[in-house]
Amino acid sequence: MRIAVLSGKGGTGKTLVSVNLAASAKKAAYIDCDVEEPNGHLFFKPQGVKERAVTVKIPQVENSLCDGCRKCVDFCNFNALAHIKDKLIIFEEICHSCGGCVLVCPRKALSEKEKAIGKVQIGTSENVTIFTGILNTGEASGVPIIKQLLFEDKPKSDIEIIDCPPGSACIVMESIKDADFCVLVAEPTLFGMHNLNMVYELVKLFNKPFAVVLNKCIEGRNPSEQFCLDNNIKILCKIPFDNELGTINSNAKIAVRENEKYNALFSSLLTKITKEAKK
Repeated sequence: MRIAVLSGKGGTGKTLVSVNLAASAKKAAYIDCDVEEPNGHLFFKPQGVKERAVTVKIPQVENSLCDGCRKCVDFCNFNALAHIKDKLIIFEEICHSCGGCVLVCPRKALSEKEKAIGKVQIGTSENVTIFTGILNTGEASGVPIIKQLLFEDKPKSDIEIIDCPPGSACIVMESIKDADFCVLVAEPTLFGMHNLNMVYELVKLFNKPFAVVLNKCIEGRNPSEQFCLDNNIKILCKIPFDNELGTINSNAKIAVRENEKYNALFSSLLTKITKEAKK
């Protein structure tokens, strides 16, 4: 079962929930798709880490063949090509590797070469295999890394936890499209409610089964909870604003491995999620 954990913004507790869900399972894969700022490995501290580069194809030009027709320049929606002073210039940093410019070139002046955009790391921590994607600074898109993470050969496990990037952009869509169930993590504030609505609309668009976890809950008004009630959204769990849990998390430790009460909390949450996913 593949469970995606997402939130409309950073800092809501998405990684807290993801890491502890994976650690509470008998055997799990934790897949960190937040490739711009992966931090799950800081908690798991995986052993035996193996690493390999992720590459994409980008165009290269043989200027002696180019006649300056500009068909490639006109084709590129990302402005990654320019013809200046009788020379075709390729801006690799903003190329999205679609390959279209190579196809439309009538002179066959363009071909493709491999370019490393990041890497994938694989290691283990007790009962969890950790898959981490890391995007190189300045690259246009982390989607190729996420694709490799999700379709990587994995040890057999009943549970795969996907720690999605925050927000609702293309990299989030890529992270959830093959998920069996989505967990939306939200804070009990007006801003938290706004960002919950973002990912709520996204999972509806993808027609994914989902439910909500409310984090940092305190007594009093909870706009995110009211949003769930108004929209008939199931709330799986309300995690309290807890100094002990916050301290464990800020010290990059895994709560379910530190304290039995948190083990019980996240084990119960995982049971609820699997039941909901099977409905």
